Amino acid sequence: MQTAPKKVINGWAMYDWANSVYSLVITSTIFPAYYEAVTGDGNDATLADKVQLGNWHFVNTALYNYALAVAFLVVAILSPILSSIADYKGNKKTFLFFFCTMGSISCSALFFYDRSNLLYGLICMIIACIGFWSSLVFYNSYLPEIAAPEDRDRVSARGFAMGYIGSVILQLVCFVLVMAKPFGISDGIAAQLSFLLVGIWWFGFGQFALSRLPHGLPAQNGNNGNSGSAVLKGYAELKKVWHQLATLPVLKRYLVAFFFYNMGVQTVMLAATLYGKSELNIPTKNLIVSILLIQILAIGGSYAAARLSEKIGNIKSLMMITCAWIGICIAAFFAPRNGINQFYLLAVAVGIVMGGIQSLSRSTYAKLMPVTRDTASFFSFFDVTEKIAIVIGMFAFGFINDFTGSQRDSVLLLVILFIIGFILLAYTLRIQKKLATAQE
Repeated sequence: MQTAPKKVINGWAMYDWANSVYSLVITSTIFPAYYEAVTGDGNDATLADKVQLGNWHFVNTALYNYALAVAFLVVAILSPILSSIADYKGNKKTFLFFFCTMGSISCSALFFYDRSNLLYGLICMIIACIGFWSSLVFYNSYLPEIAAPEDRDRVSARGFAMGYIGSVILQLVCFVLVMAKPFGISDGIAAQLSFLLVGIWWFGFGQFALSRLPHGLPAQNGNNGNSGSAVLKGYAELKKVWHQLATLPVLKRYLVAFFFYNMGVQTVMLAATLYGKSELNIPTKNLIVSILLIQILAIGGSYAAARLSEKIGNIKSLMMITCAWIGICIAAFFAPRNGINQFYLLAVAVGIVMGGIQSLSRSTYAKLMPVTRDTASFFSFFDVTEKIAIVIGMFAFGFINDFTGSQRDSVLLLVILFIIGFILLAYTLRIQKKLATAQE
């Protein structure tokens, strides 16, 4: 196959530009800090602030992790059904529009979240999370359709780079709102305005991206059945993909390795801000600066990983990056409270490896996939593997935090996950070499 025209590639990458503001502002910087502020007791010396939801009491950071786990569980359940229907009907663009709209509206709705309506804020956060990650199922599935195998690392890296650039631009705007407080607005209103801007940015640029993406092709022609039969056909497509995975040993083993190391990566990304705020007592402005630093460095990290994979191969590159993650987690465990400079050093390290492991993981899967029209269904397996890993990772991180009252103990779990992922990647490489030798 040939790589799609530049207009299509740029349009595809622009969706990363559009939705990555959610990942930065809502997941990583302003919303976690805002959540910690409106659910905390205002005393920096308190290590574990408690909140009440109904008749239950939680550590506020643990409740945040539990809410995200619920969102990812919903995505894990829905995405196989939706993506297989999208393959069968050829309407992945429609699903992408729906989840883009749902997620962006939910972000904007966080404008009304404050100390008085905890449940409302959690519900909006959950729906926005579902919209973001569900849309990525269909967005990612375009990659093998628009890029030739030899171009997928480069195109994947371009998408992540555009996402990092776009999110940094809006983050700087939000940073001015939160820190400078123009027009005399309060801290709370500044944060709430940031959430509103995220929704507008995501929806607006998302429509631009959608206008350049091609319509999907149905996996089977001549389908005139109703929506019920489409669901049944969707399950049939999933079953077919499952059987294909059984005949693809390298891809199958790579997914197992990805399950473990990505559990660590995503948990770090989702919990890092609250860890820095609550456990290390890093001021909000320093947190935002460190996250911006991560985003900027991740742009270069994406392209560096693509170059590295050209020289030593995808699996070896992922093994090297996973080793770096192990070192980062160990350093985070021993990071001192109020150690702003040490936190900046951690941010530099995370930025270098974060973009690389995300971009390379996606393109590696696309490379190992067979040639097929069932791209959304195949990527739903990739997505479900990722989401179930996040559910387990976030729940375990929150449970250990709730049980011990400290997030440091939870970091030890991440070290173990990365070690397991490294071992399984080494096993995947061994199988890949063995099959290559057998074919010679």
